[in-house]
Amino acid sequence: MTRTLVIETATAACSVALIEDGRVIDARHDVVGRGHAERLIPMIASLIDGGRADRIAVDVGPGSFTGVRVGIAAARGLALGWGGTVRGFSSVALVAAAALARKPLQRIAVVLEAGHGEVFMQMFDASLSPIDAVVSLPPMVAMTAIGTIPAVGNGVKRLAGVSADAAADLTEALPDARDWTLLPALLADLDPRPLYGRAPDAKLPG
Repeated sequence: MTRTLVIETATAACSVALIEDGRVIDARHDVVGRGHAERLIPMIASLIDGGRADRIAVDVGPGSFTGVRVGIAAARGLALGWGGTVRGFSSVALVAAAALARKPLQRIAVVLEAGHGEVFMQMFDASLSPIDAVVSLPPMVAMTAIGTIPAVGNGVKRLAGVSADAAADLTEALPDARDWTLLPALLADLDPRPLYGRAPDAKLPG
């Protein structure tokens, strides 16, 4: 019997799930906006057996700089205390996996809010293979790249209305830890290090 605790804090949502032999046995999901640090540990503690697991999977981004760091720090701390292992997964891959499970498509674009008026974007094919790398773009530039490909994520609201050639299907969605079971093994085995999607705002003195 193998258990995995999944932690997702990269966006406005905060969610955790306990997976046992490929099946979700307990989960919590809440849209908190901010305050992941205060909500995460109590959410984990409320799971079966306090969320204790042999493995921990954590969302490494892209998304909120603070949210990503909160999730990774919690995952590393719990793994140290429990003697477990930590692996990462991407927020955009998680959203794509959930969307493709609901509606099979040839291609899908995941668009998440990136701050500073931009959006994170990455495209996937029907097999969940990334077509390109994660980029941070102004909405108009992202919309031009997407064209009529269906788009999903919490950043799609920034795309609506920016172009007459908007994607045929824009669906708002947030990552959910429960959907981790939909990820192929390769996308669920990333290094547990932040994937910020763009350079940090702070710069070292010249």
